Amino acid sequence: MKKILYTQFQNIDEVIANLAEKKEIKRAITRSNLYKFWSKVAGEKFAQHSKPYSMLKGYVMVVACETPIVAQELTLRKTQILTKLKPYVESLNIKLTDIKFDPKKWIEN
Repeated sequence: MKKILYTQFQNIDEVIANLAEKKEIKRAITRSNLYKFWSKVAGEKFAQHSKPYSMLKGYVMVVACETPIVAQELTLRKTQILTKLKPYVESLNIKLTDIKFDPKKWIEN
């Protein structure tokens, strides 16, 4: 039986540092940070019935809504929401052009 030597181990700190340097991981972390501000931007009432879902090409944020009524209300407030999001978007150096409110994306926790 051949003896196997395991000498090429990487420290967990090195693994995490390597992952953190990947473009996709950086983008995901930045978007996650933006999503954390949703309750401040939408307000507590709407934050309970909606949550950021994803980002589409063209810098469009998709927000999952519990019901079509919530989606409609948020659509009517879209300009205000984009204005409130602007400081967060700029501080995170993200581009955001529009928001799409989609009741079909809602998943109960």
